[in-house]
Amino acid sequence: MKNNNRLSILITALCIPALTGSNAFAQDNGQSAPYVEGARVPKGYARPPFHVKPHASTAAVVGLTPATVRHAYGFDTITNQGDGMVIAIVDAYDDPKIESDLGVFSTQFSLPACTTANGCFKKIYASGSKPRADSGWALEMALDVEWAHTIAPKAKIVLVEAASNNFNDLMTAVDVAVKNGASVVSMSFGGSEFSSEGSFDSHFSTSPGVTFVASSGDSGYGAEYPAASQSVVSVGGTTLSIDAYGNYIGESAWSGSGGGVSAYEAEPAGQAAWPVPYAGNRGIPDVSYDGNPNTGFAVYDSVTYKRQSGWFQVGGTSAGSPQWAGLFAIANSLRTAAGKAKLGGTYNALYTAGKSAYGSDYHDVTTGSNGTCGTVCNAAGGYDYVTGLGSQQAPNLVQALVAQP
Repeated sequence: MKNNNRLSILITALCIPALTGSNAFAQDNGQSAPYVEGARVPKGYARPPFHVKPHASTAAVVGLTPATVRHAYGFDTITNQGDGMVIAIVDAYDDPKIESDLGVFSTQFSLPACTTANGCFKKIYASGSKPRADSGWALEMALDVEWAHTIAPKAKIVLVEAASNNFNDLMTAVDVAVKNGASVVSMSFGGSEFSSEGSFDSHFSTSPGVTFVASSGDSGYGAEYPAASQSVVSVGGTTLSIDAYGNYIGESAWSGSGGGVSAYEAEPAGQAAWPVPYAGNRGIPDVSYDGNPNTGFAVYDSVTYKRQSGWFQVGGTSAGSPQWAGLFAIANSLRTAAGKAKLGGTYNALYTAGKSAYGSDYHDVTTGSNGTCGTVCNAAGGYDYVTGLGSQQAPNLVQALVAQP
């Protein structure tokens, strides 16, 4: 194992800008300044790693549509749509219009209605009290909820709103999500690693039958938490290429994809079976998904963000976490139908499932980079620290996960 102190110093020197001025969140009361896309936050706090592609008007749909994305990654060939599963979305602060916005999105793209009234949607305040509204986090929630529903339209969605972006409040929300029956928890948030982050790992490691998914970050090379946890599936970002019919052509690493080597977390067993430059240390991410805002996703959000509301085109690794959560919901639904337990320790299962049939379970992303640090910053064949194992070939990977013991 590499020396963690030396690795921590290297990561800090190369990757983490000063956390001061308008790019930082206030630390005295957990309240945030206006969200700055791509900016890091003080240790112990998290921010949503999304990016918006600017448009002159948000009155018309912009960005990739559900039908296009489902076809590109192969979800449209899977009959199961997450039946009987609960996907929990954990974010900070409040989106007061999330249910109505989900309704607009679902109607626009002919997705099943997902409402409180029909039992599909539920919003919970983790602290018991309604948090203040936050426009940046509201756009994150719209992205998360709408695109989890896109991938697994028949799964129930529980949105758990943390009181603030402080990790203590966010982990409280994670616990509430598990208590409300989630088989998969999506966490599109993260912050720079910190020496005591391991104290939060028990929130993920002590919940059998629950898969935790987190975005790897959107500032390029650098490890973030909770993506760095050994018990969390970390999702990096790519640039997706498709033809005029939505057929998959290929992917390259997105320059903003968070990734690298953890300074504090040890390498989990599944990753240890793959050759990596820093054996013994946790590599991030595990997998990837389209994250470039120029190839971003259509999101409807009526909460005003940067003086706009309506349709946005949104990217960032935020987009991958809820969509991978949808994939796990589908796999769990099929496992339940087969009399098997829901996936637990999913992190290792991803590496095991892909080992024997790598070329058919994953799209191997071999070009692009997220920095100038050499090998660790470059996408390559097999596993790499920018795109992980790659993006899913959904029909094959789902069956491989269903086949796991």
